[in-house]
Amino acid sequence: MAEFTQQSGKRRDDGGLGSVLDLLLANARLVLGVSGAAVLAIATLAVKRLIDRATSPREEDDPKAEQKSLEESWQDLALIKATQKPPKKQRREDLSEPLLSLAPPPAPEPRACPVPPEPPQVESSPPSCLTLQEKLLSHYSIHLPMSEEQVAVAQQLAQSICAELQSFMRSKCPELPFGSLFLSGPLLDGLGALAADHIHFMLPVVLDATLWSLIPGEDTVVRNPRYWLIKRTDLEYFPRGRSPWDRFLVGQYLSSNVLNETLHKMLVASINWPAIGSLLGTVIRPLVASRELRLDVKHDQVELSIALFPVVEMEDKVLLAAPPEGLVENLWLESFGRAEVLKVKELDAGDAGTRQHCLCILNGVCRSHPTLRRLSGSPLAHVVLHLSTAESDWAEESLATRFQQVLEELVGYLENGVLPCYFNPKVNLFCELVEEEIEEMGFLLYRAVSEPGLLLTEK
Repeated sequence: MAEFTQQSGKRRDDGGLGSVLDLLLANARLVLGVSGAAVLAIATLAVKRLIDRATSPREEDDPKAEQKSLEESWQDLALIKATQKPPKKQRREDLSEPLLSLAPPPAPEPRACPVPPEPPQVESSPPSCLTLQEKLLSHYSIHLPMSEEQVAVAQQLAQSICAELQSFMRSKCPELPFGSLFLSGPLLDGLGALAADHIHFMLPVVLDATLWSLIPGEDTVVRNPRYWLIKRTDLEYFPRGRSPWDRFLVGQYLSSNVLNETLHKMLVASINWPAIGSLLGTVIRPLVASRELRLDVKHDQVELSIALFPVVEMEDKVLLAAPPEGLVENLWLESFGRAEVLKVKELDAGDAGTRQHCLCILNGVCRSHPTLRRLSGSPLAHVVLHLSTAESDWAEESLATRFQQVLEELVGYLENGVLPCYFNPKVNLFCELVEEEIEEMGFLLYRAVSEPGLLLTEK
């Protein structure tokens, strides 16, 4: 009876302990997961067996029972040791870490960044408050004049090329009565040679006045008084072939375009420029793609751009073979270059004026600004000549005042779109400018009227 009571109490104890373990294992499954709960269950079972053996009565003097109890204990301990440790649950922030923690590489030694050298300390000079007169004279002395050595080299080189070209043309075209080539342009007239780059070779075309006559530009299809036609006369009495220039006729007119094409072929294909350049120590190249008759010359000291112009002088007119672009190819352009230079020098000689000096500065300024480049040369000379009729004081001290007045006059002429020729008021020197060019020039010069120093900056 006592044994039954003991066994009954043991079952109640075992049932209570089992219910507790079941509760723990159920909660462990929720907390630790399936694998963690399995490991915990195995460990709990082993511990329970050890407790059961310790509390259960053993038969005395039974070595087999004792040996069996020890073996079961070792098996339980081995079972516990053999059970792998459950993997640690990963945290969200650990997902981005590498699986194997490699030894961190040695940190590279910091490189010494070169320290930029400190700029030299320049003593701040007080702002210069130069007058416009001083700025103009400074600009002229620094940028415009050429050295005497460069002028001498450029003139000598141009004269040598001119002589070679003259000799070739006389041997190649002895039947054409060309006159003697002569030089022209800013380098020789003294009205604004920034560099020895603009030189003109003037090739006289000698005509018999009894066989040719001039037709004014107003009577031509272009209605432009600056262009002229040269007409062959008396063909019924003096038929074609009487004049050596009849080979360049188009209809009854001497064609400037046909003459230019013939000379262009001669310059490009017939003349041995490499040999001439080697003789003169230069490189001479004719421009093949250009409509103009132009040579580019490179020397150790200077570079030249030489333009060849056939010229006809009849009835006090100087006509160049420079037809306008378009369908009309027989026209000749009236040139006032020689008259401009002579008149400006005559006026300066009469009152010791600075018109030439002012024109040099103005030409240099316009050529250094792409927008104003088409104003350089003849247009500026005519503005100065018009202004000379109203202003008689052209002394050195008035250079700044006259410079600013020329700018104001140019703005007025551009607003009207008309710059009348000093020698022929019917001729408009702005007739070939388009509206966009006039607007751009006028805007820049309008700003320069209030701030003339704006034009003296580098472009």
